[in-house]
Amino acid sequence: MAKNDKMVKAITSMDEDFAKWYTDVVSKAELMDYSSVKGCMIIRPYGWAIWENIQKILDGMFKETGHENVSMPMFIPESLLQIEKDHVEGFAPEAAWITHGGNDLLEERLCVRPTSETLFCDHYKNIIHSYRDLPKLYNQWCSVVRWEKTTRPFLRSREFHWQEGHTIHATAEEAQAETVQMLNIYAKFAEEFLAIPVIKGIKTEKERFAGAVETYTIEALMHDGKALQSGTSHFFGDGFAKAFGIQYTDKENKLSTPFQTSWGVSTRLIGAIIMTHGDDNGLVLPPAVAPIQVVVVPIASHKEGVTEKATEVYEGLKKICRAKIDNSDQSPGWKFAEYEMKGVPLRIEIGPRDIENGECVVVRRDNREKVVVKLCDLETEIPKLLNAVRDGMFSKALEHRNSATYDAKTLDEMTKIAETKPGFIRAMWCGDRECEEKLKEVAGVSSRCIPFEQEAISETCVCCGKKAEKMLYWGKAY
Repeated sequence: MAKNDKMVKAITSMDEDFAKWYTDVVSKAELMDYSSVKGCMIIRPYGWAIWENIQKILDGMFKETGHENVSMPMFIPESLLQIEKDHVEGFAPEAAWITHGGNDLLEERLCVRPTSETLFCDHYKNIIHSYRDLPKLYNQWCSVVRWEKTTRPFLRSREFHWQEGHTIHATAEEAQAETVQMLNIYAKFAEEFLAIPVIKGIKTEKERFAGAVETYTIEALMHDGKALQSGTSHFFGDGFAKAFGIQYTDKENKLSTPFQTSWGVSTRLIGAIIMTHGDDNGLVLPPAVAPIQVVVVPIASHKEGVTEKATEVYEGLKKICRAKIDNSDQSPGWKFAEYEMKGVPLRIEIGPRDIENGECVVVRRDNREKVVVKLCDLETEIPKLLNAVRDGMFSKALEHRNSATYDAKTLDEMTKIAETKPGFIRAMWCGDRECEEKLKEVAGVSSRCIPFEQEAISETCVCCGKKAEKMLYWGKAY
């Protein structure tokens, strides 16, 4: 067990130093490695496998709602980026520029895409002429570059992978419905597949995406009480279309301007999984995206028949789930720690006595509960246990969020809560940007969202005492 103890001790306790715990986990669970390019990371096979599973599920959800995948260039001419004023101003501080092609100075600088709205608009201008050309429901999987000053693996890096949906519609109502639909898809994915409870809502004007009329968001609460914006969906109105001169002939044979949306989630979701579910032994992965859902560990494999029976169990399981067998010469204790570190949802232990009794021990990663299962029942029981792991993870995360959500009616209350109780703070707001900025300055919290589900905590703004318009979620955030 010495190796097991050593491996566990290699991770800093999350209560001792949450940031160090996080970097220990992403490194020791072999999700990523640091790159020689400052601010960029190498996503290792195990980390990339999680992203591939996220992609596969989301891509299916997008296609079920009529979206098609496309691929845009990674370079944006400076003149194209300059067309929408608010948009370019929002991204200017993070833009990475190419000035040379080989040894030749370019006639026009090229921006390495931070996002692709301008590219899609330039394309739509060429292909949309009639109402029959609408809607266009596009999505692309790619990487983007934003020159962040402070970086952290998966949460904030200079290059990151994501999907960005871009749609264009004949009416504002269609575009607004699309924006909400995609937010709901993100929320469903987060809760049902990642076991992460989220708050759905609208961003304040201050926190909107550059160039958007409205930005919708899902906000999750991490173990350390900080919020993580986990997905956004933007309604652009007709601002981009007008700026780029996109018009179409409607059913009355009149020229009309279409309405647009964009929406995206990124590899930041891997950070959300780690910080929502992980513990001092490492990752705890939701079964839906775990690269390995079940690992079979033979016990006393040197004894006759153990390896053969464990292999037989593995062969049966791999037909119904992502399974692995570990026949290496490492000790069982080392293997237990290794797969706990990697967050594998279920571990099957099978030794001579188990084989004699026609059973095995199944251990859940989320709560370490051990269940004895008959070998003949494994193929029906494992899917049930995987569902139980997901449900247990969601319940634990929801309980944590509920217990770390506080109400504040005055600025003093909010400041005290922000200083002493990490978590979400619900408080009323008058709608004035000055109050929003003062809360950031005095209490150190930012507005997370105006939730769809409103509740009148009080009648007055938590900051100025004037009549309140909305209840908001506030908090410190990544």
